[in-house]
Amino acid sequence: MDFITEIVELNEDSVKELLKKRLESNDDPLKIMDDVKGAMKIIGEKFSNKEYFLPELIMSGEILRDIFEVLGPKLKESNITEDKKGRVLLGTVVGDIHDIGKDVVRFMLDANGFEVLDLGVDVPAEKFIEGIKEFKPQVVALSGFLTLAFDSMKEIIQKFEEAGLRDTVKVMIGGGTVDKNIVEYVSADAYGESAVEAVALASKWTEVR
Repeated sequence: MDFITEIVELNEDSVKELLKKRLESNDDPLKIMDDVKGAMKIIGEKFSNKEYFLPELIMSGEILRDIFEVLGPKLKESNITEDKKGRVLLGTVVGDIHDIGKDVVRFMLDANGFEVLDLGVDVPAEKFIEGIKEFKPQVVALSGFLTLAFDSMKEIIQKFEEAGLRDTVKVMIGGGTVDKNIVEYVSADAYGESAVEAVALASKWTEVR
């Protein structure tokens, strides 16, 4: 069994077993992370090519969660720090408690080398503002599945403006019914149609900033 193939084929039990074996044989946690990233890249391509759909992306997020739970402490023990591409502040906006899409985006960003601070769900503008001041991200990702989330996004971005923080970050939005018209309505910079696109946007923005 090949570790990368088992992740790509979403074989959760095999992935756990192989991960355990690799750690028991003192495999380098950073090398394991590289393989995880390689697998997520393939999953992202399959999603882009419509070979995989949202259920597969969600399943891959759950497998990633399992891997990170085990690998996280090992990476800290080894004092291994990776060069992160940039920082992304993420949260589902006030009035909305959907987190599946947000979680998938977080895992994809994390697997692609970003440092992510996830504020959770039902997050008000004040919490995002506090996050920008303390975490100093280059990108803020606002998630919302319900249509009522659009007004929350608009209000949050307006408050960034009032706090003098709007020009310090790029804002992406995402969620069930978000499209380019909503980007204009809420004054965001772009929307990510999928977690893969969210990673592409964050990569583009952090390269030029």
